[in-house]
Amino acid sequence: MFFLARYCKLLEENSFRGRTADFFYMLLFGATVLTGIVLIGGMIPYVSETFARILFLSNSLTFMMVYVWSKHNPFIHMSFLGLFTFTAAYLPWVLLGFSILVGSSTWVDLLGMIAGHVYYFLEDVYPRMTGRRPLKTPSFIKALFADDNVVVARAPNAGVGAGARFGGMGPDLQVQ
Repeated sequence: MFFLARYCKLLEENSFRGRTADFFYMLLFGATVLTGIVLIGGMIPYVSETFARILFLSNSLTFMMVYVWSKHNPFIHMSFLGLFTFTAAYLPWVLLGFSILVGSSTWVDLLGMIAGHVYYFLEDVYPRMTGRRPLKTPSFIKALFADDNVVVARAPNAGVGAGARFGGMGPDLQVQ
């Protein structure tokens, strides 16, 4: 829960500042990729048993956000349990090592790292290489979020109309 709150907040306030629709699209993309991996992995013999034990993908989605944040902020110095320091670029690997150390399943962490890497590559690396951006947020998703400031202005050639007299938005006001 701590990682979800912390890295979701850090991503939304820094990397996705003013781009709420893009942040939502990242989460939607991650959830779709993780679901696809588990569904396809569930059909592969000898591996399907491992994927069948994964009941919730929320931890993987959280790990994906940690991975993306670490890629966007690779030079931030961090400390793990006060034992050693490292840069943020290694945070997913440190957390993966901790999962191994405590004996929990690493599949959840690995799935999050895979989804995060796919997102990071398609959103940041591939566009720099080719000039094309395959993960452009669709306009219908952008329309759901009011990222742009809404400006209410008086229409040209309009005197004091019904909207101004009654305190509401009448025919003399428009949203630009």
